[in-house]
Amino acid sequence: MTLAKRIIPCLDVNHGKVVKGINFLQLKHAGDPVELAKRYSDEGADELVFLDITASHEKRDIMRQYVEGVAKAISIPFTVGGGIRNVADARNVLYSGADKVSVNTAAIENPEVITELADVFGRQCVVIAIDVKRNLNPTEGKVTVQTAEGPVWFEVTTYGGRKFTGIDAVTWALQAEKLGSGEFLVTSMDKDGTESGFDIELTRVISEYVHVPVIASGGAGLPQHFLDAFTAGKADAALAASVFHYNKYPIPLVKDYLRKAGVTIR
Repeated sequence: MTLAKRIIPCLDVNHGKVVKGINFLQLKHAGDPVELAKRYSDEGADELVFLDITASHEKRDIMRQYVEGVAKAISIPFTVGGGIRNVADARNVLYSGADKVSVNTAAIENPEVITELADVFGRQCVVIAIDVKRNLNPTEGKVTVQTAEGPVWFEVTTYGGRKFTGIDAVTWALQAEKLGSGEFLVTSMDKDGTESGFDIELTRVISEYVHVPVIASGGAGLPQHFLDAFTAGKADAALAASVFHYNKYPIPLVKDYLRKAGVTIR
């Protein structure tokens, strides 16, 4: 049975405003989270991701009032991430209306939190976000992929891309899956906001190693890019922001394109 592919808009929220940058920098205002969430729900998005992008860096909790506002406005599953450090933080977000929680920095710094979250809420609730930068210096012990720019490995970053960890993304994904991750949200920092297409090699290598769904993130600019992520990239879902926020290619148009290309879409 072929699982239907999912289209997921992303709201990067900074102190109550949706923002969008390029390579995690140059953030620009893109709208109101509740208004955008409602629009995407009405347009047929399969799920929604809400990331409080400065919560970890500022060492603060997610702003729950915005999570609650979005939850009331939509009728689709909804993942929330940013600043979630433990079971109590996750419970607060889920009680505010989220269906799943996304964890990045806290999971790298304390991997046991993945198991704790999966034990309490079920692994289907636990999304491990991996923010990745290509590293062009081949290093022993890293999973290296041949690309047009030569051999690369994929380095995990934390704190919204501010800190490089030296950890190989594929190795980390395998560890996180063993600990209880039910899904991976894999974002290419190199591609983020560029609208030049997803990092196909990144998505493909992680999809080939793990046995849970992988969401491709970073770089969507055309309907063709979603098709590439699902076919060459082997992703289960594709996440995008700019292309939807600015109405370049609305969700119904992208879904129609994918159906015509033979992709099973929800």
